[in-house]
Formats: sequence, C-alpha cells, structure tokens
Amino acid sequence: MITAIARSWQLVLSFVSELGSFLTLFYEALVACFRPPFRWKQFLKQLEFIGVHSSFIIILTGLFTGAVLALQSGKAFRLFNAEAVTGSVVALSLMRELSPVMTGLMVAARCGSAMAAEIGTMNVTQQVDALKVMSVDPVSYLISPRVLATTIMMPLLSIVFTVTGMIGSYIVAIGILGINDAIYFDKIDQYVEMQDVWDGLIKATCFGVIVAVVGCQRGFQARGGAEGVGRATTQAVVYASVSILVSDYFLTAFMY
Repeated sequence: MITAIARSWQLVLSFVSELGSFLTLFYEALVACFRPPFRWKQFLKQLEFIGVHSSFIIILTGLFTGAVLALQSGKAFRLFNAEAVTGSVVALSLMRELSPVMTGLMVAARCGSAMAAEIGTMNVTQQVDALKVMSVDPVSYLISPRVLATTIMMPLLSIVFTVTGMIGSYIVAIGILGINDAIYFDKIDQYVEMQDVWDGLIKATCFGVIVAVVGCQRGFQARGGAEGVGRATTQAVVYASVSILVSDYFLTAFMY
C-alpha cells in the first residue's frame, strides 16, 4: 500500500516537473522570438522543413481520411435516407477535429522526432555547450525558430488537410455513393459556419506549440549518448501525441 502511494506520488511529481519544464521552455522561446538577434536563416529553414517537406504526407493522409469518412458516414446515413448530409458531416468532422488532430500527429511523428534527435545529438556531443561558450543563446538559436515555424505552419497544413480531405470525400460521395453534387455542396453551405474554421485553426496553432516545445524539450534533456538520443526521440513523439489528444478534449470542451 505504501509502495503504491509512493509510486503514485512520484508520478505526480514527475508530471509537475515535466509540465514546469515545458512551460518554462515555451516562455523562454516566446521571449526570444521578440529579442534580437532574429534568426531568420534558421526560421526560414524550419518553415521549409516543417511546411513544404511535410505537405505530401499531409495531402496523402487527408485525401484518404476524407474518402473513408464519406464512405462510412454515407453508407450509415443511407439506412435513414439521410445521405445528403454526408458532405456537411465530413466537413465539420475535418474542420473541427480530424484536420488539426491528424495534422498534429503527423507533424509530431515527422518533425517533432527530428527536432528531438537533432537537438539531442547536439546536446550529447556538447555542441549546445559550445554555443553557450560563444555567447550564443541556445534557446534563441535552436528553439525559437522551430517553435515559431511550427506554430505558423501547423494551421496552414491543417487547411491543406481539410481541402484534400474534402476532395477525397467529394470523389467518394459523387462517384461511389451517387449523391447529387449540388445537394452535397448545399448541405455544406447550410451547416458549416466560419466559426468552425476558426476553431480548427486555433486548435492547430496550439498543437503546433505542443509539438515544437515537446520535441525541443526532450532533445535538450537527452543524456547518455546514442541511446539517450533514441530515447528522447521516442519520448518526443509519444509525449506530443498524448498531449495533443488530451488538449484536444479540453479545447473542444471550451469551444463547444
């Protein structure tokens, strides 16, 4: 009994410590974004890496996610002669939930892991210490460009996911389910509001902060050579993914 209580208390302390480390690093990165010198080269490099290089996997994932949503919901609604609302259901599902969440998970797997691996390698090989010796702030040089770039690109990637998802949905709804295209778009216009778009973009922005800060945080805390870097990379993906899903619930509860 005492051992169980001690372990539970240890988990609570570990969670509070990690949360404090996350918030501290986020605050330092946010302050560094508005303090010269501005790392434009690193920032543009991260924009390309996170945005341009992630676009293909986002397009592919969005296309088939929308297609599956239309296929499943369309067949279910057909039982009630309500397949006309398939387009609006898919659009709302993508805009409110699936686009920001799936985009966050994809970027966490691809970019969050890369951030943790790169910074973790620099940390264990003492390159971060070398930056400090040269009077270069590691947060300003390494963290802020990544956090800012991810925060900017995540909503844009979420929009790409939504658009390609709707294309996949349209192909399935019209080509396979036989829904009239005029009714398809009319129902979307009838039920989807601009607030749904903004809510999804706000979520995507929050998830971008989570992915970048968690990835950089795990990299900064990497210890023990190659094994430590691998462990930090795994933790970055797992922590970011779980944080996205948990925060999605609270954001949804707050918005709706």
